Amino acid sequence: MFVLALVALVIWVWLTLFRGMFWRTDVRLPSPSAAVDNWPSVVVVVPARDEAGVLPVTVPSLLAQDYPGPFRVIVADDGSTDGTAALLTRWPQVTVVHPGEPDVEWAGKLWALQAGVAEAGHADYLLLTDADIRHRPGSLRALVRVAEGNGLDLVSQMARLRVATFWERLVVPAFVYLFALLYPFRWSNRPRARTAAAAGGCSLVRRAALERAGGLDAIHDAVIDDVALARVLKRTGSRTFLGLADFADSVRPYDDLATLWQMIARSAYAQLRRNPVILAGTVVGLAVVFVVPPVATVAGLVTLDLPVLVCGALAWLVMAATFMPMLRYYGQPRVAGFLLPATATLYLAMTLDSARQHYLGRGAAWKGRTYS
Repeated sequence: MFVLALVALVIWVWLTLFRGMFWRTDVRLPSPSAAVDNWPSVVVVVPARDEAGVLPVTVPSLLAQDYPGPFRVIVADDGSTDGTAALLTRWPQVTVVHPGEPDVEWAGKLWALQAGVAEAGHADYLLLTDADIRHRPGSLRALVRVAEGNGLDLVSQMARLRVATFWERLVVPAFVYLFALLYPFRWSNRPRARTAAAAGGCSLVRRAALERAGGLDAIHDAVIDDVALARVLKRTGSRTFLGLADFADSVRPYDDLATLWQMIARSAYAQLRRNPVILAGTVVGLAVVFVVPPVATVAGLVTLDLPVLVCGALAWLVMAATFMPMLRYYGQPRVAGFLLPATATLYLAMTLDSARQHYLGRGAAWKGRTYS
């Protein structure tokens, strides 16, 4: 137990100092280096599958943008059966396309996005944004100003997710924290770094750069489409940016654990490249890094083993301290940082369930579709 606790402590010190400062929440939209004289054209593309519950909030937020240049909104109604198509008639300014059932080799969201991009014509930029994302006033202007002023081909924001229910407060901040641990934003934003990531809920992409990278065809079967998009763009020399959002919020509710479980499990094993060796390493790694510190702390207290107690408690303290900035970003009490081991255990179970579903032939399931 002492060896495990010491290893966990060393890992947490290393992660804190040498993992791209992943735990900090100050990676936001940067100030533009140059002013925008001629505002480029933008087309907003929204894939929507059974989104009647959120579109009355999110579509008006897009139409109300005070963008100085030409822009329009396209919604790709991806075979919705909940009245989404009828709802969209409320907004005659919105262009609606119906992509039909996706080709067998395409992921459904990307198939819908492809239809919207095709309808967009020759716009200078495409804002790919999910149906549940509410854009605050000035969002589109800020995104374009940063892209134009800093010569960026992709400007992506990790939208602030909802944290209203108990399960949302427990799981959501940790979800973003762990994403940043996997893909440190600072590393992703370096042009020559191998790390590449984006947030599919809000990604402004230069159309010329997307075409140079092969368009959405290049990632047509990706379950984790945002990360895949950032990767193909960086491979072709594009400059990308990813940060936490100040102007974009998700309004999608996750009222119970089952809904959050489905959201995470659908892509967790794909994140591990569906590789059982990587899965095994992840299970061991999560157990050592997140579970050992509190277990060692309790064991040290019970057995009065001071070295075990000190190493376990210090590792747990460092872990909680790195989580506190994300909790503050989401307006949650800092003491919740000490619950991270419990949340990480939940994520471990979700990852194992994602692998189980894959080997049962169910693949990644979402809104009535399953991807092998």
